[in-house]
Amino acid sequence: MSDLVTPLQQELADRILMVIHEEGLTPGDRLKEARLAERLGVSRSPIRAAMEILRKDGIVQHEPNRGMILTVVPPQPALPVPGEGEHSVLDQMLVGITRLRHERKLSDQFTEAELMRRLGVERGPLREVLARIEDLGMIVRKSGYGWQFTQNLRDGSAKAESYRFRLLIEPAALLEPGFSLDPGWIAQMRAEHVAIMQNEWTEGSAIALFEMNARFHLGLCAASGNRYIAEAMARQNQLRRLYNYSWQLGRERVAITCSEHVEILDRLAEDDREMASLLLRRHLQGAWRARPNTQED
Repeated sequence: MSDLVTPLQQELADRILMVIHEEGLTPGDRLKEARLAERLGVSRSPIRAAMEILRKDGIVQHEPNRGMILTVVPPQPALPVPGEGEHSVLDQMLVGITRLRHERKLSDQFTEAELMRRLGVERGPLREVLARIEDLGMIVRKSGYGWQFTQNLRDGSAKAESYRFRLLIEPAALLEPGFSLDPGWIAQMRAEHVAIMQNEWTEGSAIALFEMNARFHLGLCAASGNRYIAEAMARQNQLRRLYNYSWQLGRERVAITCSEHVEILDRLAEDDREMASLLLRRHLQGAWRARPNTQED
């Protein structure tokens, strides 16, 4: 395979390292490709590429009949602080595509030429963005010509069901008997939330906000020690991924979302899981009430 490492592959490699720490894996544990793909909300191909990065770094190794095995537990990666620096052209393009979709200006089936005209971009960078969305399982290439969305982002009943399902599993995750959350993860996540509240909001910040939001909710579910809760939340993040890349709730809602997350983190740092569970339930209920018809928080 090519030695060129793409930003998506490096990001996934870092996220796999986060999973290793969140799940408390130790040398000798198997890293299952299918489970990682489900948890991180991507297809298996980019997971394979990310695992190859970790193999070259000596973190994992391939064993016959077992697959990829963890050889050493590296230090937990320091994730970029959301809102810091300029967002890439590819990120801006992704926001543009999701906005067109939410505004009903992009149908279920579309072509690259159509997007090039609407966004004013070149084919090369556009194909990189489409490959990223394809990795998320949100679009597929048509057998003949063009692309097709695999999910209806405007299905209000599906979004309502998603929130009701999350109300069932997320507050309960904090009360699981095996719940254990790394203090370092709490501190890192808290710092990210504070940073995104303090930094200037740009159009591309919606991507950083969602990724931080997704890591927050998935991290809490993974800490439950219940693999089924963690896998269910990973699936929810996959379904929500494109909903939040085009933030429509304004700067005020960003502050509310982040401050509520920080309060939950503070309660968990004090091991007050019952209050944290209650606050998480209230947060999800408030997020659902605050959304416009085309936006999921």
